[in-house]
Amino acid sequence: MATDREKRWRGLEREGPRGSRSLLVALLLCCLTVLTVDVRGGDDSALDPARAAVGEVLGPAETAAGAVVRPFTAVPRWFRTHASLRERVAALEADNADLRADLATTDLDRNRLAELDGLTRAAADLGTALVPARVVALGARQSFTRTVTIDAGTDAGVDADMTVVNADGLVGRVLRATSTTATVLLAADADSVVGARLGSSLEMGFLRGRGGLGDDDLLDLELVDGSVVPARDDVVVTWGSRGGAPYVAGVPVGRVVDVYRNPRTTSQRAVVVPFVDYSALDVVGVVVPSGTRSDRGVVEADGSLR
Repeated sequence: MATDREKRWRGLEREGPRGSRSLLVALLLCCLTVLTVDVRGGDDSALDPARAAVGEVLGPAETAAGAVVRPFTAVPRWFRTHASLRERVAALEADNADLRADLATTDLDRNRLAELDGLTRAAADLGTALVPARVVALGARQSFTRTVTIDAGTDAGVDADMTVVNADGLVGRVLRATSTTATVLLAADADSVVGARLGSSLEMGFLRGRGGLGDDDLLDLELVDGSVVPARDDVVVTWGSRGGAPYVAGVPVGRVVDVYRNPRTTSQRAVVVPFVDYSALDVVGVVVPSGTRSDRGVVEADGSLR
């Protein structure tokens, strides 16, 4: 026989589904009623005070929650933006470095181009072929000689006792050469002796260096005929050697700036300022026979590059 508690529990089980359905129907009717009232109210809805009250309560909470969450949601965007900015800055820095490098070498490139053009004219004026080269080293002062090293050697057709010139005139002669480099004795060296002549009278003499560079790179010309007095501003050129070694003929050397007489020998000595600035050598040309095989371009006597 069932107890009173069991009867009540069974009664609730029977009524449970019906009670839930009744509650759901009541909620639906309530929602429909609220919507009807809100729609019919138009702009002055009866629910506006309730909305305002809820907004007053929930608005500050939403703002606070947004302020708390915003830094975390912005982190991925910050990283993406920061990485993009870093890449942009790196690209701009690279562009600026390239522009600065181009600007820094503009004058150098312009000067070298001018010197190469000068070598072309020199080859045509001398009627000889030239192997272009660059000065890559200056001889040590401890060697007591004035020499430079150029970046052309036997592979380029350069050998000992060849004349070296640049766009302005005589540089010197090749002392020795390796496969890729050569040592050049400058005409300004104290041991350098160059056969030279005056351009106006063709009087011959011997040109010797003083061993100085820069403002002190003067040369001394002693004429064979001691009775001849060189004229100031007279141009001095090489008279040349047999076979063009070590000097070819007709290479401009410098200009007479002063003349001294030696009372003991009654000879004349002319002081010559060279056309070439030996302290600022860069692009030079080595005089080679026409048709010389070279590992680089050869400027021929007609100005063409082979």
